Amino acid sequence: MIEKQDFETKANGGGDVAAAFDEFMGAFEAFKETNERRLGEIERRGSADPVTTERLERIDRALDATKRVVDEFAVKGARLPIGGGGQRGGVSPAHKAAFDGYIRKGDAATLRTLESKALSAGSDPDGGYLVPDETERAVNSALRSISPIRAIAGVRQVSGTVYKKPFATTGFETGWVGEAAARPQTATATLAELSFPTMELYAMPAATSALLDDSAVNIDEWLAEEVRVAFAVQEGKAFVDGDGVNKPKGFLAYPTVANASWSWGNIGFVASGAAGAFPAVDPGDKLIELVYALKAGYRANASFVMNRATQSAIRKMKDGDGNYLWQPSQKPGEAPTLLGYPVAESEDMPNIAAAAPALAFGDFGRGYLIVDRVGIRVLRDPYSAKPYVLFYTTKRVGGGVQDFDAIKLMKFAV
Repeated sequence: MIEKQDFETKANGGGDVAAAFDEFMGAFEAFKETNERRLGEIERRGSADPVTTERLERIDRALDATKRVVDEFAVKGARLPIGGGGQRGGVSPAHKAAFDGYIRKGDAATLRTLESKALSAGSDPDGGYLVPDETERAVNSALRSISPIRAIAGVRQVSGTVYKKPFATTGFETGWVGEAAARPQTATATLAELSFPTMELYAMPAATSALLDDSAVNIDEWLAEEVRVAFAVQEGKAFVDGDGVNKPKGFLAYPTVANASWSWGNIGFVASGAAGAFPAVDPGDKLIELVYALKAGYRANASFVMNRATQSAIRKMKDGDGNYLWQPSQKPGEAPTLLGYPVAESEDMPNIAAAAPALAFGDFGRGYLIVDRVGIRVLRDPYSAKPYVLFYTTKRVGGGVQDFDAIKLMKFAV
């Protein structure tokens, strides 16, 4: 018999990604076996044995725990190394050495000279100094691995503070015409503009003098490791429900309308059919309705977005042939699937509750745009928290919906 504590012991005991993935698949098999027992008890007696229900909940939690271990291994394996000898990928050894001197000793003279020669925007020492390119790439790569929305959304880098994207509200007129027939004059398109301002996101890791004096410590790697999680957590929440005030605007912050009445500027939704829940009969049909609320051109690259609690509820659902709608990933680093579409797990999505938009489905690559301003800046502060040295690290990022037809929601309402 497979129990939750067995998985926790293995997950915390180390090992490699293959072993962790085997444990995850074992947990899913145990989950299916126990859920089948629960469904059989409901069919025979009208209710499930509390012992069976409790065991299913334990295994469900263990399934999430082992999945997190697998994901952590996959992220670590995909992380870009920082450092090494020589100039690689356009990295400037002079900039790297000057930045290292600034971080460790506060020597900004060489770094200031380099940025002045490069005509860096905003190179005022009060605003900090740009990290080396490879450190910026490592942070951005880690953000993509950690932030669920960044992993599926469209991303564009800009050098300015605002990215403006024109779009046509009415297109050029078209039609069929004979080979020798006169061509009537067509009307011009009506254009509008979407604006995506970038907002400042900051983290402030602290270091001891001993760490900064230790030449064995790769200071670039330390800084990237310290800020990546802080950045990912903050921007991940903003991409979901940010209000657009000093932060990106999340896709849940836009007006919503019933999908049958959808219009540009709104996010369409379908109702679950029950207040704060899936319907008791054929709940999977509502998931299919959500999928087909999205136009065919968007479905090929679409993903589900939900939090862990919603995923736990859906994990128990089966189709008419007894197959589970939710399926585990086929190899480490891949997302699980629901109805054949990948699932992005975002804890910033709301829980299932009355009228809550707890489930999203869409082509986020076309529907949601993340705008990164090039450059991550660091300002060294050895005074504010003696004996620690603070590193005020900032990046500018914006985001918002760019195609309102590419994302659909499920509201848990009648």
